[in-house]
Amino acid sequence: MKLMQDKVVIVTGAGRERGMGQAAVMLFAEHGARVVVTDLARNAAEQDAIEVVAQAAEALGVESLALGVDITDRAQVEACVADTIKRFGRIDVLINNAGTAIGAGPFLEQTDTQWDVSYNVHLKGANYFCQAVIPHMQAQGGGAIVNNASMLGVAAEPFSAAYTATKFGVVGLTKVIAAEFGGDNIRCNCVCPGSVATQMQEEGLKQFAEWSGITLEEAWKDAERCALGRSAQPEEVAGAMLYLASDLASYVSGDALMVTGAANPGV
Repeated sequence: MKLMQDKVVIVTGAGRERGMGQAAVMLFAEHGARVVVTDLARNAAEQDAIEVVAQAAEALGVESLALGVDITDRAQVEACVADTIKRFGRIDVLINNAGTAIGAGPFLEQTDTQWDVSYNVHLKGANYFCQAVIPHMQAQGGGAIVNNASMLGVAAEPFSAAYTATKFGVVGLTKVIAAEFGGDNIRCNCVCPGSVATQMQEEGLKQFAEWSGITLEEAWKDAERCALGRSAQPEEVAGAMLYLASDLASYVSGDALMVTGAANPGV
């Protein structure tokens, strides 16, 4: 059964190899969605990466649209939504996946840049997209939004102040949208992944190992302290996104779905 047949789905942060956004694009395409693949495109190589993902989706027999978008720029977000409406005529699902690990580091050493970028990407970017798509969802009778938060959006661990604070904000934003727009048949949920085997996770653990005085192997072992004893694959998080976006979750809204392998979060 295809859960997204002919639905129009925007996925942000979808141009990074081995990323959750890329995995989401492919899974939604497998389920029949028409996908809008977006990511930051500061140069030709980054735009090409977005195009590659869109072409891979089309190889599964669906339509796609590849757009370079800086989600921290409201005008670019609104242009992306306008281009989507022009091409497909509607927006059924928004996957706010884009994120950054810049907000990690020892608390007393965190800079304004770390806080500003974390806020701009995790909260302003998600907010801009929600504000841009919700009027279209209202006009068409409903829709679904899935935000990518984090296990660190509901609990805290060391060396993650800016990241954690803004991910808590994503969970809060999710709940407000669910409460405010439920009457429009718009559902909003978030996924809260633990350790995921992505390039961004690898980069973050290298830094964590340096701050903690441990090896990268030890950092991975620490990150994978969960009942299942391993990191999630990006496709497993994408599966949670698909569930929340689909009619299988038609009465699920305002929830933060933990995708952690039964990890025990921090404080």
